[in-house]
Order: sequence, then structure tokens, then C-alpha cells
Amino acid sequence: MSTLTFRDRELVALGAALASNCIPCVEYHVAEARKAGLSDHEINEAIELADKIKKVPANKVLQVATALLGDGATAKAGSGGCTPAPAGKPACC
Repeated sequence: MSTLTFRDRELVALGAALASNCIPCVEYHVAEARKAGLSDHEINEAIELADKIKKVPANKVLQVATALLGDGATAKAGSGGCTPAPAGKPACC
């Protein structure tokens, strides 16, 4: 039995839908989140956070790819997403 509320479950589902790039899932879970009583502002905040977190690994892959090219290409990589964490700490939002 889940201890998460309907609201909690929909916030998690929105994050997962965004992370998996599933448009039908996002459409479904935005509607469900509204049914669960979340405001559009709360839903937008969850979507923005999920997108920001999703960009962390994407930016790391971009940094590696451009670093392999050399010639200053790395200066163009890494914009957006989270700010780098202090040394020895995982990066996240």
C-alpha cells in the first residue's frame, strides 16, 4: 500500500514522464495532476525542476563529446542545467 498521496504520485509521474521524453505521458499526467488538486503554477514548477535535473547528464555528455573535439569546442558546451557541485559532491539541482 502506498503512503504517497495522489498529488505526490502525480508529481513523481510528471518527473518520470519528462525524463522519459514521453509526450502522451506528460499530457496524461498534467491532466491527472490537475485532478489531484495541483495548480498550474505547481505543475509548472515540477516540470521546470524535472527539466533542469534532466539537463545535468545531457550537459555532461555534451561536455565529453565537445572535449573530444578539442580546439576550444568545450567553451560552447555546458550551458543550462545545474551549476557544478563543489569538488567531491554529486551535481544536481
